[in-house]
Amino acid sequence: MPESAEEVYARVVARVGEDGRLPMPPSHEWDVFPWEGEMVPKVVAPPVAAEEPRWGEGDKPCSCREGEPQNMIWRNERWWVTSTDRPGGLPLVLTLHPVEHLDFSDLDDDLAAEYGRVSNWLHRIMANLPNIGRVHVCKWGDGGSHMHVWFIARTARMPHILGSMAIEWNDMLPPVPEDIWRADLHEVARKLATHDGKALV
Repeated sequence: MPESAEEVYARVVARVGEDGRLPMPPSHEWDVFPWEGEMVPKVVAPPVAAEEPRWGEGDKPCSCREGEPQNMIWRNERWWVTSTDRPGGLPLVLTLHPVEHLDFSDLDDDLAAEYGRVSNWLHRIMANLPNIGRVHVCKWGDGGSHMHVWFIARTARMPHILGSMAIEWNDMLPPVPEDIWRADLHEVARKLATHDGKALV
């Protein structure tokens, strides 16, 4: 059985004390780590009695209750693909959501199978755009209870912008020119619509 928060916190306190800082992980030695200079981890806070509700839990309504999401580029009867509201430094950051208010573990077998197909289409389409090195697929879920899976395309041949740190560069690199970004959104939506659903940009 996984440890409780109290057991994990007790391990931290036994190692560095209540106000101590854990050592930097070796990730700062990776070629892809995007920062230089002195860095220290935050002090680990003690456990709380309960986690804060996410959007869509308790008295925090999910934005899906307000209608269709902003920045939608494609949809079918059960799924939406949305973009960020403006370009970032990476070529594309897109999100796949179910239309119905469901979290990842709420998908029945049929919807899970369709998720697999749609996510594979989306990944393949993004990966086959010119100058794309890889497409990373990420699901966190700490902010909201409505399932959202991120598809993050990174530029090829930029040796430090790799792996799990690539998304950090999205906020640091100068934004993609808007005309190029919009053309790429259109191309992804158009190609998704050749499989199913409707392009919206």
